[in-house]
Amino acid sequence: MTDGTDDDAAWPVISPAVREAYGTGDLSREPIFAGGFINFGYWRDVDLGAPVGEAERVRSQEDLYRRVLDALAPPEGGSILEVGCGLGMGCAVALREYAPAVITGMDIHPEQLRRARAAQSELLRAEPGRLRFVRGAAERMPWDGPEFDTVISVEAAQHFPDLDAFAAEAARVLRPGGRVGVTSFFAVDGAPVRPGQLAGLLETFANGLDIARPVGALVAALTGAGFDDVRVESIGDRVWPGWDLWLARWWPPGSWPRNFRHAWERGILDYYVVTAVRPG
Repeated sequence: MTDGTDDDAAWPVISPAVREAYGTGDLSREPIFAGGFINFGYWRDVDLGAPVGEAERVRSQEDLYRRVLDALAPPEGGSILEVGCGLGMGCAVALREYAPAVITGMDIHPEQLRRARAAQSELLRAEPGRLRFVRGAAERMPWDGPEFDTVISVEAAQHFPDLDAFAAEAARVLRPGGRVGVTSFFAVDGAPVRPGQLAGLLETFANGLDIARPVGALVAALTGAGFDDVRVESIGDRVWPGWDLWLARWWPPGSWPRNFRHAWERGILDYYVVTAVRPG
């Protein structure tokens, strides 16, 4: 492993929007992201016809991790890398429920790593050597070669500046036969999305926090990096209605955050699980 230094000069430039959102903005403090997670949630097992509170919201976010991990079936006693780990809440779920020998949370943002180490301080003490947090970029990971059996990324790929570089790095740090799983939101392949359309609907695309790309761009990146068995599954029907219901506690109809569901209903944006296997 190379030096995971916190020196900004050693890493690719963080976009201003990402630096703000996960730095001084600290999205994890927002009530819409309850429990320290920062994702839209997977709401399959939440009754959306009943009152939805913080416990249900936290479960939806945990279940998004379970959804991608279940799709990959990481080997017991193996090693897992999360790319874009945030506060390490998903790392804690994986460590608790999937029995890896070690799980590594990697993030480009030094403030997120500081928060992760604070949020998971008890777990770091209780499980020495099984949980670690390191600095690294999706397009430049701090390992010299194959290190992991499983690589996951949960609602971070919409920020990655270079999907081809991410795919190449994931292939490089995975052992032969290892698997990668990405879950996030992308434009729908073949949808008549005009330039700037998503930016016109959603502030996060307008300010550069999220990058508008079709899911096929990730598929092409993984295929180009040599991955086999690339699979794409839409899970939008288990994400967008629940996310929109939760947003309705703070945002009225017609406000920009409610446009995520609107974009999904128009068939231009969706939520996906994408998995692939490193040959060998």
